[in-house]
Amino acid sequence: MAETILISGSTGFIGRRMLRHPSLRGERVRVLLRPESPDRPMPEGVLAVRAGFSDPEALGRAVEGVDRIIHLAGVTKAKDETAFDAGNVLPVRTLLEAVRRHNPGLKRFVLVSSLAAAGPASEGLEGVRESDAPHPVSAYGRSKLRGEEAALAFSGDVSLTIVRPPAVYGPGDRDVLQVFQMLAKGVLVTAGNARRQRFSMIHVDDLVRGIVLAARSDAAAGRTYNITSSSPWSWDDVVDAARPALGFRRVLRLSLPAPLVMLLGTAVGGAASLLGKASILNRDKAVELLQDYWVSSPRRALEELGFISGISPAEGVASTVAWAKREGLL
Repeated sequence: MAETILISGSTGFIGRRMLRHPSLRGERVRVLLRPESPDRPMPEGVLAVRAGFSDPEALGRAVEGVDRIIHLAGVTKAKDETAFDAGNVLPVRTLLEAVRRHNPGLKRFVLVSSLAAAGPASEGLEGVRESDAPHPVSAYGRSKLRGEEAALAFSGDVSLTIVRPPAVYGPGDRDVLQVFQMLAKGVLVTAGNARRQRFSMIHVDDLVRGIVLAARSDAAAGRTYNITSSSPWSWDDVVDAARPALGFRRVLRLSLPAPLVMLLGTAVGGAASLLGKASILNRDKAVELLQDYWVSSPRRALEELGFISGISPAEGVASTVAWAKREGLL
């Protein structure tokens, strides 16, 4: 029987892909747009409702009658901790307050958080488990963790699931794409110890499938899941996966030493702060880039949800590169 699914953050990379993913075929999809969001073409059958996260009455109308909510909305860069909380904590709290008041029978609320909330792993094989104590290393990660804590405050009233993705790539992404753009020129610039570093990275279509699976699973109620790659990547893996798609032969690899990365991050971030702007490169981002093991364990999602990432690195990179070439980005 068809259900009504409300998705926030539908204008972002993951949200746009989710609206067209076959896992939601046959459902009634409703998207939550902020009042200031521009009008965009929507897939057939998708209903847009407008509500600001500081407008409880509008939020109440948005959540009424829906069966499940997938909360993707958030910010990845902000000028300070207060601004991060405005994007990653306040919306969680006000949306769940609206659910408690206007839709107490909601079947599931899925908060899409981040591996940054958990922090890096101490080793690169098993990775961070959901039961490990979180230790975020950046303002972004701390705000995502506070968003999780805000959601958990409603766990007695709302059926809640938290999902933590690692780095996400695929058609529509502009962040990880920068790595492939470098490789297309025969260069790879990394920060810290590139030979030791390992990281989880998941294709957007695998992630969407995992999020929807968590939203529908009875076993997922009250649980947190890493929806992540089945095994960690190395930089050699990235190069090997990209070579057939991009056709390069040799790669000039440059690993920037930690002191230089910290100096650049502090200088660029400081300049942006003086101008009152958010910067994608700052001291926090430098700390994130220098971590050796951004790896999360896939074990709980496999055992409880039956989820395993199905798109191989070669296939995932090929689809990303093909999209980027069509868009004139490569």
